Amino acid sequence: MDRYERINTLHRVLKSARYPVPLPSLMDELDCSRATLYRDIGFLRDALGAPIESAGGEHAAFRYEQGEAERFELPGLWLTSDELAALLALNELIGRSGPGVLAGALAPFKARIEHLLSDQGSGKVLPIERIRVIPWGERKLDQQVFRTVAGAVLERKQLRFRYRARTTNSDSRRTVSPQRLTHYRDNWYLDVWDHDREALRSFAVDRIVEPRAQDTAAIDVAEAQLDQTLASSYGIFAGTPKAWATIRFSEHASRWVADEHWHSQQKGTWLPDGRYELQLPYSNSRELLMDVLKYGPDAEIVAPVPLREEMKSLLHLSLSGYA
Repeated sequence: MDRYERINTLHRVLKSARYPVPLPSLMDELDCSRATLYRDIGFLRDALGAPIESAGGEHAAFRYEQGEAERFELPGLWLTSDELAALLALNELIGRSGPGVLAGALAPFKARIEHLLSDQGSGKVLPIERIRVIPWGERKLDQQVFRTVAGAVLERKQLRFRYRARTTNSDSRRTVSPQRLTHYRDNWYLDVWDHDREALRSFAVDRIVEPRAQDTAAIDVAEAQLDQTLASSYGIFAGTPKAWATIRFSEHASRWVADEHWHSQQKGTWLPDGRYELQLPYSNSRELLMDVLKYGPDAEIVAPVPLREEMKSLLHLSLSGYA
C-alpha cells in the first residue's frame, strides 16, 4: 500500500469511527509500522488540516473530533494505486482513440488527467509507455461527422445524412431519429429509427456523409426494444434472431473459446472428449461465419444445416482460389 492509499484509508477509518481507534488496529488496517503510521497521522493532521484527536499514553488511539468528522474531507482527488492504474490506462486509451475523433474532443480532459497523474505521482515520471493499446480493424472516421452525429444523439434531434453502404456500394439519403452510439471492434455505429424504412437500423458512422442535425425532436425508442432488435443476435447488424448456431471447437482451441464472450445469450458446454460446444443466436450469418473461419480446422459448425452448408460453400470458394 503506497502513501496516498494509506492516507485515504486512514481518513476513511477515522471518519467512520465512533470511538477512538487503537494504534495496533490502525497499523493492521494500513499494514505499516508504528513509525510510518505516526508520520501519516502527522501529515493528515498538519498538512491537510484533519481534526484528529488522540488519547496518549501506552494505549494510544485516534479519531476525528466530534462534530468535525462530518465536515472534513480530503482536499482534491485521492486515488488508490488500483484507481491510479485505471486512470493511467484511460489516459492512454483517450490518446489512442483514433486520429482526431475522440482525441480532439477530449484533449482538455486528457490534459487534466495528465496533470492529476503528475500530482498524484509526486512529480515522478509515470511509465505511460508500459501501457500499450493496439487498435485492430479501425477504419478512418471523419471528426466533424462524428461530432455532428454524437451531438444529435445527445441533443435528441433528428438527423439527415447520405449513406454509402459498403456491401452494395449504393448511395442513399436517410432521415433518422438517432438512438445511441455503439463502439464495436474499434469502430463506431449509430443505432437509429429510420423514418424512411419505418424500422430500427444500425449504420457505420464512417460511411455517413454530410450529416445535418434537424430542428425536429427525435423519436425515442425504448431500450428494451433496441436491444431486442439490434442486440439479440450475433454481430453488429444483428436483427431479430432467426436461428441458433451450434459450433464445436477442438480441444486445443477450446482453451481460448471457453473464456471468450461472443454474445450475451451464448451457451457453452464442455464435451466428454475435451472439445467445447458453443451455441448462440444469429440473424445475419456473414459476421458469424467470418469469425468461425478464424479458427480454421479447429472449428466446425454443427447446426443448423443451412448455416453449415453456407460454411461449406465459403470453404470451397476459398480453396478454389488456391487451385
